[in-house]
Amino acid sequence: MRADAALAGIGDAPRRREDARFLTGQGAYLDDLRFPGLAHAVFLRAPHAHAAIRGIDTAAAKAAPGVLAVLTAADAAADGLAAIRPAAEANVQTGEPFAFLPQPLLAEGKVRHVGEAVALVVAESRAQALDAAELIAVDYEALPAVTEGAAALAPGAPLLAEAVPGNLCMDWRAGDAAAADAAFERAAHVVTRRFANHRIVTHPMEPRGVVGAFDAATGRYTLHVSSQSLHTNRDLTARALGVPAQAVRFVAPDVGGGFGAKNFQYPEFALIAWAARRAGRPVKWIATRSESFLSDHQGRGHDAEASLALDAEGRFLALRVESVANIGAYMAGSTGGVQTYQYVHLQGTVYQIPTIAIRVRAALTNTVPVGVTRGPGFAETVNILERLIDAAARQCGFDRADLRRRNMVPASAMPMTNAFGFAVDSGDFAAAFDRALALADADGFAARRAASAKAGRLRGLGYAYHIKGTGGLPHENVDIRFEPDGSVSLRTGTQTIGQGHETTFPQILADRLGIPNERIALCQGDTDLVPLGGGHGSSRATYMGGTAIWRAAETIVAKGKRAFAAAMGADESAVTFEAGIFRIPGTNMAMDVLDVAALAARAGTPLDTYYAWTREHLTFPNGTHVAEIEIDRETGMVSLVRYLAVDDYGVLVNPVVAAGQAHGAMAQGIGQALLERAAYDPETGQMLSASLMDYALPRAADVPFYELSFSATRCTTNPLGVKGCGEAGAIAAFPAIGNAIADALAAVGVTGFDGSGSAFAVWRAMRG
Repeated sequence: MRADAALAGIGDAPRRREDARFLTGQGAYLDDLRFPGLAHAVFLRAPHAHAAIRGIDTAAAKAAPGVLAVLTAADAAADGLAAIRPAAEANVQTGEPFAFLPQPLLAEGKVRHVGEAVALVVAESRAQALDAAELIAVDYEALPAVTEGAAALAPGAPLLAEAVPGNLCMDWRAGDAAAADAAFERAAHVVTRRFANHRIVTHPMEPRGVVGAFDAATGRYTLHVSSQSLHTNRDLTARALGVPAQAVRFVAPDVGGGFGAKNFQYPEFALIAWAARRAGRPVKWIATRSESFLSDHQGRGHDAEASLALDAEGRFLALRVESVANIGAYMAGSTGGVQTYQYVHLQGTVYQIPTIAIRVRAALTNTVPVGVTRGPGFAETVNILERLIDAAARQCGFDRADLRRRNMVPASAMPMTNAFGFAVDSGDFAAAFDRALALADADGFAARRAASAKAGRLRGLGYAYHIKGTGGLPHENVDIRFEPDGSVSLRTGTQTIGQGHETTFPQILADRLGIPNERIALCQGDTDLVPLGGGHGSSRATYMGGTAIWRAAETIVAKGKRAFAAAMGADESAVTFEAGIFRIPGTNMAMDVLDVAALAARAGTPLDTYYAWTREHLTFPNGTHVAEIEIDRETGMVSLVRYLAVDDYGVLVNPVVAAGQAHGAMAQGIGQALLERAAYDPETGQMLSASLMDYALPRAADVPFYELSFSATRCTTNPLGVKGCGEAGAIAAFPAIGNAIADALAAVGVTGFDGSGSAFAVWRAMRG
């Protein structure tokens, strides 16, 4: 910490300034906001996974007390509303269009998953809207359902949409298949395994919601939302409403988590805005937890068969992967882009694999659409390779740590370019790996395993090396304004959803300009305040917003030198700037940046600066996570006894905030590995884990105290040297724990274990 905490800058760890507001109940989440004349909306959602709609009778609902409107797909069509198109409509590598059916705002002729919205009721109170929704009579004709990707692609599978023949949205091959075949022919060892990266429900603490209002005088919609990407969703919502983007305003003061589930457009945005126009008053909808299970975009859902070719010394020769992504009932958001860019981008991860060939297919199923969650595409890639390397070590007789070291790209070879031509700028993978194993006392594990065996328990050690490209949408901007009262407004198109930006962004500006932190106020979450922005996704905010702040500060310094020189009657080249002070060396002429800003404003040359930029590269956080587990032989219960990570996030703006982000991601990764699974009945398509009674989120007792340390290499793709830190734990925990479980089960003859490490799954594996 620097001596003057008021000037905390990059690398310091002041307390999060937003926490005081949250802990004293002063947060402004969606349900905290108050609107005069508010009406309430309720959605009638489909009870079938797949059914034709033969008719809808809304007469009784319309006549119910307090009802202002009952709206269906026919009403939406009559008013010119449009269906939702995916954010990515074509393969980002080749331009080949995906096959997809635009998602109707309300089910039109057919429902394709349990929970799809069929009708919208608006009433004076939520209770009245709920009562009226029960009076709507829908004539369904149930149809066969399909819930698994491979099954949906099989001949004779139920067809979800005529626009998507065979339920196949895309079938893409990448890499050099012929070279891979040749490498496998000459390989001394070939290892093949199947891996299921099962579906999860993302569960942000604050449910999704919208409060819509319409100003008839201006024809303008205002939506207060719980969303993590305001500008993109504003534009897509305007398209669905059939109005220009300028006719829609999105506002989100505080957002209680997102994790990807709030990244993309949902039907409720346009529907609630439309309902407000129809009702002539503001309309509010906030999802129940049950609706979150049945309508929030889910994560993962990726099955793969992978093969690794090795020479006699254990050097990797080639990798082949064939995978099926179960994307749900509609192609939502950037799902197609994830499969054709993020999933492909870092195949081979941190290892030297000269030849890679992949095939990926995306299938429609009668399940909730898949969007993104922490590490989409990259997490699936890391899981496949890290699990496959352990399997190769076991099958071929190599030490799994040595096998990794032998094939890692060395620090001397950085920057590296992988088999697909993608470059990674920085990293010392072996150093992070070795440090993690040393801190985990891997050498002492055999003694700990023996002690567990004496107690009648199985013990396993697993690790995984993760890497991810971060950056998200490529455009970002900031607007820095020096206010008359001596404060500084820092406006940005990124968005805070719990990451601590109210603390870290002022730290960056304070570091660059020497302005006391408390003078800097972060302003965001309003598309009128900041007309452009990339929101928050792919751990982009500090990289994208921080770079914009850094470069804007350079412009401010240049403006300040001119203003100070003019005021002092000096040559601009004589002015220096350091630690917030403009001065002319050798004289007593000096002035701090805020005084120069006031001087410049009076002279008509304010220091206010807008800066927008477009990135050309990503950042690549990476590191090693180590899990140690024990298994109860009688019940199959897995206990996570230790979890350790050594991560490279480049320069840390605030180490405590970075650690908090990593800890949260670890909890989500641990949840997927041991507890969470979005389960569907394969015949009916009903979600079997659609409540917190059936879907187990990790609690304090399920996770150990994390041991996190940093092994940083400076990122070269941005002037701050930062790398996104929000997703690593969610990527690494699943394969690290999976490898630990497989390591433990090997002692009782289990040759492979995959998927969620629930007690039943492990118990079943031990019993064949």
